[in-house]
Amino acid sequence: MLTVDFDRFPVGPGDAVLDMGCGAGRHAFEVYRRGADVVALDLDETELEQVGVMFEAMRDEGEVPATARARTVVGSAYDLPFPDDSFDRIIAAEVLEHLPDDELAMAELARVLRPGGLLAVSVPRWLPEQICWALSDEYHEVEGGHVRIYRGTELRSRLEDAGLLVTGTGHTHALHSPYWWLKCAVGTENNDNWLVQQYHRLLVWDMVRAPKLTRTAERLLDPVIGKSVVTYLRKPEEIRAKQPA
Repeated sequence: MLTVDFDRFPVGPGDAVLDMGCGAGRHAFEVYRRGADVVALDLDETELEQVGVMFEAMRDEGEVPATARARTVVGSAYDLPFPDDSFDRIIAAEVLEHLPDDELAMAELARVLRPGGLLAVSVPRWLPEQICWALSDEYHEVEGGHVRIYRGTELRSRLEDAGLLVTGTGHTHALHSPYWWLKCAVGTENNDNWLVQQYHRLLVWDMVRAPKLTRTAERLLDPVIGKSVVTYLRKPEEIRAKQPA
């Protein structure tokens, strides 16, 4: 399940791409398939081990161009272990809402993105997230959980303060919003609930089969209740990112 729209965020052979806070690697795998040189970075060493195993399997199965490269790096969003202007593209999907010092992380993203490079940032959308927080404390009051709910204007302003230009926004995963509202209502760990199980089956079916009915429904609902908002940005050629005070 991809959050970034690669029609709006083009990636191709030879592009140096950072997936910052890669998690299980869904976006890193996609850019690898597209022929990029990808670095998957995360603090979770165990999860990164699995991402590395998948990179190897993709290469062995011939799923990626021979020229593409992929590696994993353990690292912090607050101190990215790369020189200035290292990457042509950066993805930070569902990461910033977990970080107390998000402005420092944004400054680091801007620092390692080359002038003219592109950045895609996704966070939970304000309204769907507000409903989740209202229904359940355990949804966000967990170690490593969400520490803030962004308004779109707030996120845009902070990213612009880091020296980046917003080129567009989008909303996605509308069918996932009711699923999480349901989970929050019955208990986020209550996976035995019949309604939760049935809705989860629907989501899996939709992701595997991508039927026209649900694809059309989600496309119509995304502007209204899309679970995530994606901000697309570019680093200006003539302006370097502002450094934190």
